[in-house]
Amino acid sequence: MSSPKVSVIVPCYNEQDTIHLLLESLLGQTYPQHEMEVIIADGMSTDRTREAIATFQSVHPQLALRIVDNTKRTIPAALNRAIDVAQGEFIVRLDAHSVPRPDYISLSVEALETGLGDNIGGVWEIRPGGQNSGRLARAIAVAAAHPLGVGDASYRVGGSAQVVDTVPFGAFRRTLVDQIGHFDETLLSNEDYEFNVRARQAGATIWLDPAIRSVYFARSNLAALARQYWRYGYWKLRMLLRYPQTFRWRQLSGAFVLTWLGLGLLSIWFVFARWLLLVEAVIYISALIIAGIQSAFKKRDISLVLGVPLAIAVMHFSWGTAFIWSLIEYLIVRK
Repeated sequence: MSSPKVSVIVPCYNEQDTIHLLLESLLGQTYPQHEMEVIIADGMSTDRTREAIATFQSVHPQLALRIVDNTKRTIPAALNRAIDVAQGEFIVRLDAHSVPRPDYISLSVEALETGLGDNIGGVWEIRPGGQNSGRLARAIAVAAAHPLGVGDASYRVGGSAQVVDTVPFGAFRRTLVDQIGHFDETLLSNEDYEFNVRARQAGATIWLDPAIRSVYFARSNLAALARQYWRYGYWKLRMLLRYPQTFRWRQLSGAFVLTWLGLGLLSIWFVFARWLLLVEAVIYISALIIAGIQSAFKKRDISLVLGVPLAIAVMHFSWGTAFIWSLIEYLIVRK
């Protein structure tokens, strides 16, 4: 049997609720199955994830599927373990929380073969997470694609086909890894962005095509959302310390949170600080309310009036607080 042309790599940990959705979507790809392999790097799941994969394999043996152990239990380590055993000319990186459209792999490979870019990605269609998605889960999904929550990230908010800084997941030739190296295992988040920074520094083009689409399931509750954005903020600071030129305005949440802390402290002694804090609070809360109202009208869901502002605020303050905490830790360690 000839080697597969495409290797789909998937980091995974305790994904018993969604892994079957991903596998079914891969089984339904328009790309020829005999030219595909799927490698799941599992972080030693403690739920029934592996059982779900084994059941799928027994029912659908036509899909070349294997599991590799990721004993480090981190996403970049999972990606690297999968890449190490991948046999395909093209690598398509997906996530156990994702469901690619049937033409996802075909369009990605076509874009690579026609030279549109060296790392190709598409747009997320963000949907509520959890088996029984309630109002809050719906609000979190909307907030995760709202410009006030995520800035100008094209893969979340949409846009035209264009050269970008980064893409979610990504499809690239194996030779790109040979050229710039594997994913950085010292970063426990932002590994895709860091990989794309090195790719761009090596002269590669990162291309976003909105025709390439996948469903991404957002976190289902505020606690999980806060943990996710804390991780993003903490490791974004570490990434920016290495590549300060990659700073973008959407990453000002850290400074925003710092102004609240600073003005809150100064307001104990100074009246002007109280007024500035009040003005900042009024502007911010007004922006959140407007985002909630706009979302409610657009989605025809009145619960979003309160849910979206709450989710966006959790995203901002979790990300910003973690960013500041990471900076403090860095400065202390340096001393």
